[in-house]
Amino acid sequence: MIAREDIFKLRKQINDHVGQTVRIRAHKGRKKVTVNEGVIQSTYPSIFIVQVENHGEHTFRNVSYSYTDLLTHNVELSLCND
Repeated sequence: MIAREDIFKLRKQINDHVGQTVRIRAHKGRKKVTVNEGVIQSTYPSIFIVQVENHGEHTFRNVSYSYTDLLTHNVELSLCND
């Protein structure tokens, strides 16, 4: 079971990196994996927002991820070195 303290710690860690570029690998089920690179925009009590550039276009979209997805390893987050 995921403890509330684990979510608070993870939220603080992500909040410390707001504005930085990250690479996100999300498991979508049935052997489908998406990999996006974007900038952490903001954090909320149960989700965080990443701004991702659309492939081939110069437009951006906001994608939200939950902290529980990170803790259960459905989403993997890594910082990009600029």
